[in-house]
Amino acid sequence: MQANEAPRVRAVLADDERLMREQLRARLNEVWPDLEIVAEAKNGLEAVELVRQHRPDLVFLDIRMPGLTGVDAARQIAQMGGGDDVPEGEDWQVPEIVFITAYDQYAVEAFEQGVADYVLKPAERERLAVTVQRIKKRLALRDGGTAVDAHDDGHDPDDSKAAAPLQQLLHKLSSQINPGSTPKYLQWIQATVGQAIQMIPVEDVLFFISDEKYTRVQTARVEALIRKPIKELVDELDPALFWQVHRSTLVNARAIDGITRDFRGRQMVGVKGLTEKLEVSRSYTHLFKGM
Repeated sequence: MQANEAPRVRAVLADDERLMREQLRARLNEVWPDLEIVAEAKNGLEAVELVRQHRPDLVFLDIRMPGLTGVDAARQIAQMGGGDDVPEGEDWQVPEIVFITAYDQYAVEAFEQGVADYVLKPAERERLAVTVQRIKKRLALRDGGTAVDAHDDGHDPDDSKAAAPLQQLLHKLSSQINPGSTPKYLQWIQATVGQAIQMIPVEDVLFFISDEKYTRVQTARVEALIRKPIKELVDELDPALFWQVHRSTLVNARAIDGITRDFRGRQMVGVKGLTEKLEVSRSYTHLFKGM
């Protein structure tokens, strides 16, 4: 690769139908010849493992796959990006998600949410070209970030418009695939406060933030500790109320006071009633960009 050439975008492709994988690969080669498909999976479990192994920029996931659906695989992939999934010292972001589906209702839902794209089966060249352009734009924004004018106060003019989180989309898609299963979200958190155990209403929690052993539960009046990790809380809390802004942080959307940038250009979430600010990792900056 020449010194002035940008690195190729790398992708993992997952579909349980071999012919569909071959057809999509051929269409992608036509509309995005520089894309490198580093691996193919025949089910959701393989997809998760291949993403962990190859750490791609992009993953195509068939919504319906045996063993682990594309939605469930996306949920696991969304929790990567740190810890045991990425070797120390490496900087890797959670890949962009593109769902492969034969069902229009799923595609429309994904499109409206703005945090994932879709490809309808069978993949048509014209529609796929539109998807590719959107993915390229998202990858460019993610890599380059959004500059903040040196004369302003650090607020991004688009920060008032927040996109719905990926986890929220995944919960909705999951309920569409399994319409009989209504999710039951946590209503109370049993946490240690000093020497006592306290029941904290979930709606009172401003944010959850984890370290290696404990998760801190912060309300306006109480700071408590629980042993449940963020990756479990993500699936147990209402995604419309709690947004994941970092691998280790969930914030109550109603408690967000504003978004600023620090001297390093990182997005920081202000929380109502607190001076503490929460870092937004690059994989979640889409939450606070106007779509």
